[in-house]
Amino acid sequence: QVQLVESGGGLVQPGGSLRLSCAVSGIIFRLKTVGWYRQAPGKQRELVAAITSGGSTNYADSVKGRFTISRDNTKNTLYLQMNSLKPEDAAVYYCVADAYWGQGTQVTVSS
Repeated sequence: QVQLVESGGGLVQPGGSLRLSCAVSGIIFRLKTVGWYRQAPGKQRELVAAITSGGSTNYADSVKGRFTISRDNTKNTLYLQMNSLKPEDAAVYYCVADAYWGQGTQVTVSS
């Protein structure tokens, strides 16, 4: 059974930081390209960042220079370090691996 469990979301002020984590089980994590998507109310779901099995990364233009995706294959865990957060970053963030999605974690950016 494949499970993706996100954590680390919450409320942060503009300019603040959060680190999301996603614990993955049930797949051979180290062989997979994995990533983070987000969906804000009234908006389409969008890719935030992805990382291949070899460690290559790509980012949405809106988060380049502020967010960093990383993985720890020894822990089967995916991370998203989010710095300099803006109100427009507020959304539910989802961890994705293959066709599997986590339940999402809410990120709220507000003063």
